[in-house]
Amino acid sequence: MTKATRLRSTPFALGALFSAVSNSALAVQPYNMPVGVTKISAEVHGLHMLVFWICVAIGIVVFGAMFYSILNHRKSRGRQAAQFHESTAVEVIWTVIPFAILVGTAIPASRTLIAMEDTSNADMTVKITGYQWKWQYDYLDHDISFFSNLSTPRTEIYNKAPKDEHYLLEVDNELVVPVGQKIRFLLTANDVIHAWWVPDLALKKDAIPGFVNEMWTRIEKPGVYRGQCAELCGRGHGFMPIVVRAVTAEEFEQWAAARTEAKAGAKTPKVSSAGDHQALDG
Repeated sequence: MTKATRLRSTPFALGALFSAVSNSALAVQPYNMPVGVTKISAEVHGLHMLVFWICVAIGIVVFGAMFYSILNHRKSRGRQAAQFHESTAVEVIWTVIPFAILVGTAIPASRTLIAMEDTSNADMTVKITGYQWKWQYDYLDHDISFFSNLSTPRTEIYNKAPKDEHYLLEVDNELVVPVGQKIRFLLTANDVIHAWWVPDLALKKDAIPGFVNEMWTRIEKPGVYRGQCAELCGRGHGFMPIVVRAVTAEEFEQWAAARTEAKAGAKTPKVSSAGDHQALDG
């Protein structure tokens, strides 16, 4: 292949390479934040992408102007530096445009932030307490309480067995919630500061000892959504996963009834049979 042929084929090869990279990136997208399964998470993702593309446009304009000036006004081409002073029109333009961009992004962002903090009119309330290194969930409307611990086998952690798909993101007791209902969360901690974070729900807030934080969600799609503690809380920080299972309202009521019955059965005192009394009397 001649040098000229190689040069002619280079743009096509680069184009194919960039096309393959772009297609794979669109298929996987492992580095972007998730759209999520709630209205708030979709709004957060939309704001994120809006600001991202604004930054891309600004970068193209700024670097495009800079590279154009460097290439076309360089000294080797005999260009002479222009002598000019303040320009009122230019100063107004570079003040008004950033102001318009900030206002245009601040209005929808403020609307979303206000909605994220509105925990009123909740259908149910769950208290979340962080411990070193587990979570406690108290359903204040159903008299249900349990701890949620990491359930990943130690053999996987110590590389004695192949790691599961959900390595370090498995628990023995999932937080079960109904879809379509507004769920209010109260967050606190028993020892140090933790942070309850589930990306698909756009929920992340600190659990602070002696203080109660609030947040809420309304999950629109049944499924299992995973997260973990996002605040460095000690040597077991990486072993505090969160698993939220969203189910239909009917399935949730069945689950809650089974939990309540199991709790009542555990509290029922054991009654001795007649044979036991006779054995004791004898």
